[in-house]
Amino acid sequence: MSKYDFDCVIDRQGTHAVKYDGLDQMFGRHDVTPLWIADLDFAVCPDITAALRHRFDHPVLGYSAAPDSYWESIIEWQERRHGFRISREDLTFIPGVVKGIGLAINYFTSKGDKVLIQPPVYHPFRMVIEGNERVVVENPLIFDGGNYRMDLQGLAEAIKREQPRMMILCNPHNPIGLQWDRETLAEVGRLCREAGMVVVSDEIHGDLMLGGRRHIPFVEASEDCRAVAVTLGAPSKTFNIPGLVSSWMVVKDPALRRGFYHWMEVNEFNAPVLISTIGAEAAYRHGEEWLDEMLAYVEGNIAFVDEFLRENVPGVRAVKPEASFLVWLDFTDLGLGQKELMDLLLEKAHLALNDGSMFGRQGIGFMRLNVGTPRCVLRQALEHVRDAVASLVEA
Repeated sequence: MSKYDFDCVIDRQGTHAVKYDGLDQMFGRHDVTPLWIADLDFAVCPDITAALRHRFDHPVLGYSAAPDSYWESIIEWQERRHGFRISREDLTFIPGVVKGIGLAINYFTSKGDKVLIQPPVYHPFRMVIEGNERVVVENPLIFDGGNYRMDLQGLAEAIKREQPRMMILCNPHNPIGLQWDRETLAEVGRLCREAGMVVVSDEIHGDLMLGGRRHIPFVEASEDCRAVAVTLGAPSKTFNIPGLVSSWMVVKDPALRRGFYHWMEVNEFNAPVLISTIGAEAAYRHGEEWLDEMLAYVEGNIAFVDEFLRENVPGVRAVKPEASFLVWLDFTDLGLGQKELMDLLLEKAHLALNDGSMFGRQGIGFMRLNVGTPRCVLRQALEHVRDAVASLVEA
């Protein structure tokens, strides 16, 4: 019997939640079901809110220092959950994963340098590269109509041709939900080390493995990976606490780490704040049962989406993820342009999903669906998709 109720529908309107209160700005209307931005509609583990309330019962909120127990909770979680061994010197705080990418770009590269990404991929990668006046190099994933894989030959050719200074890896990959295998990661490490590149590995979805799979940190795949890896992670997606801004960074190679961490320290980029340490430590120490139940519920939601589409919505299919609560939906068989697809889902299905094209031109014909919501909400959303797609035939 479940201890936590993930079927409960929670009213988040008026809480300054981007997912809900940002609908007008993002979609031009608010009368739609929001299944877009990657946060969950589930109540967080009660131990997290209890820890925050306990601290806020004290009447003084002065300057705070991260206790040793905070760092230990991250280290112990990574080893227990993933067999990922890190030391205290390997580890530092960052104020968000995207901010961590920006810090790495600014430290390891210069204006005009090239940075490689693998679209369709999390859209802030491109934004932070171009916003910092660097140049995007693409090595698109290969899609065979059913599954995706990394184009390692194309990667080798792009590195030789473009000579990028950095690669931003998504592991597991967002929006596809792929956990890269050890051999693929090792080859990425070999190619990048030979080229003198730094690999920034976004592993924020690493705790969200599905179907009994294990997360493989890029830095652990080989000695080459270890020499070039800047690993970024967080409890935010895992425990539904992105508002606490509690991300972390691991750099195992001393030569890569020393100057970078010093630069962040003197600029106070890596100074944790009070709620970050309290929330993260409570999550890592007390949230494992909640996480396991949540992942089981999400797996049920993904299976429901897959079955519903196969039985009721011809021409639309789910690319089932290996990690995360995000599902990549393939609408290409409908033969619609991207604007037509967006209009169909927004105006007729009354759903707010992530436009696949924001992840790169390789995402045209696709949409990203957040299934981290009560199943009754998901069922109603899919029924709206069914009816909207059926209206195309009637028209």
